[in-house]
Parts: sequence; structure tokens; C-alpha cells
Amino acid sequence: MMLYVDTSALVKLYVDEPMSQELTIAVNEAEAVATSLLAYTEARAAFARARREARLSAQGYRRVVEAFVEDWPRYITVEVTDRLVKDAGELTARRALRGYDALHLASALVLREQISSGVTFLAFDRELMAAAKREALLIHPLGG
Repeated sequence: MMLYVDTSALVKLYVDEPMSQELTIAVNEAEAVATSLLAYTEARAAFARARREARLSAQGYRRVVEAFVEDWPRYITVEVTDRLVKDAGELTARRALRGYDALHLASALVLREQISSGVTFLAFDRELMAAAKREALLIHPLGG
């Protein structure tokens, strides 16, 4: 199975949060893991925020960033194209989503068009997961 993760899920792979262990198992069980290219910047911002808020020590922050940068090439990334941005814009209105959430959903939908075996969507945002379900994506049971 192709597992698409948004940034909320991706961050849990590197920063110990509720559901981090379960997510790691789900990722290890997936044939491949995909995300949007924009998740790189979003994740790095989340790591920096965790450091500023002292949820990560300086050493912990460095370790998390190094692991993330090392792992990044292993993820299948969906490019942010003109079509994707316009599709996401439509999703913001149709599904009442925030901008980056709509970009993640649009990315998963584009990926679904390209992958015959299907795409399972995973995020830790209820509205985004509900929108993904309404778009007929396969939903991972951890999300929401």
C-alpha cells in the first residue's frame, strides 16, 4: 500500500508525540510513503517551533533535523504544480479546508490518479481526514 502522510503525521515520526509509535508501525508496514514537497518546509518549521518552545533540547533538535534530512529522499514527494495549486484552491471552498491542508489533499488525489494500487491517506487533523474521506480516499484508521 502507498501511504500518504501530511505534515502532522510526518512530524510524529521524528518528535515523540501521542500516536508516534503507532504511526511508526504503520509507516514500516507501508510499501511506500508519500507526502507533498511542501511538507519539508512545514516539518522543519514544526521542529524549529518545538525547539523554541523547549519541547526539544538543542541536541534533540539537531538529532531530529539530521534524521529527517537523511530520511527525506526515501519519501515519494508530490510536486507542487500550477494544477495542484488550483485543485487545492477548489478544495478549500468545497471542503472548507485551510490552504496547506488543501494542498496535501490535492497531492494525495493527484497521487491516486498515478498509483493503480491505491493511496491510503493519514493525517492527524479531523477536518482534513473528513475531507479525504469525502473525496473517496482510503483512510488509515490512525488518522483523525
